[in-house]
Amino acid sequence: MLKHKRRKKMKIKPLGKRILVQVKEKEEMTKSGIILSGVKDKETSNRGKIVAVSLEVEEVKIGMEVVFEKYAGTEIEDGEEKYLVLDMEQVLAVIE
Repeated sequence: MLKHKRRKKMKIKPLGKRILVQVKEKEEMTKSGIILSGVKDKETSNRGKIVAVSLEVEEVKIGMEVVFEKYAGTEIEDGEEKYLVLDMEQVLAVIE
């Protein structure tokens, strides 16, 4: 019997005044109002959910959804998941 190795979860801890954001997929909407999620577009969404925060950041918390500058941050991957490491100066707003 083959044993499957469990892939270790990558733990990323941002340093300085940075946060780690899981980018939300861009949604397209038809004229009739139907949302087409998962549409692959050349442009990526500039919204995401915070999954890690450095010790120096007090303005936001894990779980908050934020809007950030277009083309901001450094993209990193963990398996099939894509994340962005963002400087707090690149975060434009918190979505409530």
